[in-house]
Amino acid sequence: MPLLRQLEFAFEQFATRVFTARNVVVGQAHRLPCRETATDTIAPQSCGRDADLERKARELLRSLGTNRIAEEIRIEWNPRLKTTAGRADYRLKLISLNPQLAEFPDEIDRTLRHELAHILAQFRAGGRRISPHGAEWQQACRDFGIAGERRCHALPFPAKRYAPRFIYRCPNCRCDFPRVRRIRRAVACLACCRAHNGGEFDARFRLTLVRL
Repeated sequence: MPLLRQLEFAFEQFATRVFTARNVVVGQAHRLPCRETATDTIAPQSCGRDADLERKARELLRSLGTNRIAEEIRIEWNPRLKTTAGRADYRLKLISLNPQLAEFPDEIDRTLRHELAHILAQFRAGGRRISPHGAEWQQACRDFGIAGERRCHALPFPAKRYAPRFIYRCPNCRCDFPRVRRIRRAVACLACCRAHNGGEFDARFRLTLVRL
C-alpha cells in the first residue's frame, strides 16, 4: 500500500502517550524490572549494528521456520531513541534498540523478542493490515517465549517533555490531535475511518493543520 495511504492509528511516537481528542492519556506504570545483571545477556553498544544480537535474532526466527526473514533481519543500537526501549520496522527488516538498555541488561533479550514479534506477526499476515499489539503479535510473543508481554515497557528512561507545536483537526468529528512535529504524510482520523469506511483510509477524514 503506498505510503500516503497509510493510517497512523495511534500516533505512537511516544509509547506511553496516546493523544485522543483534546486529552492526553498517559500509560499506566508497571512494575519496574530488576537492575541485576543477567548472565546470558549481551552488553549493548552505544550505536550501530550489533552482530551478536543479529545472530541471536536469526536463530530465533529460524527456529520458527521463517528463514527468509532471518536472512534479512538487522539489529542496531540507535541513540535517537529516548523513551522507547525498541522499535521494529518491517519494511526495512530493522530492529532499533535504545542504548539506555545498558542499565537494564536483563531486559535486552526480552526487548529483542518483543520487537521480533512485531516482525514475525507482520510476516505471517502478509499484506493484511494488523493491529500493532493485536492477536497476531501476542501469538508471536508466545512463540518467542514471552507470553503475556505488555505493549509498553516500564523502564524509567529519563524523558524530555515537549509541548505540542502543531494542532491537527479532523474535519468530520472536529477532534484535535496535538503533535510535537509536523505531519509529513496523509493521516486520517482513525475513529471516523472506522465508523464510516470500515477502518480503511478515507480522505474525507484527513487531518488538517489548524494551529501552530
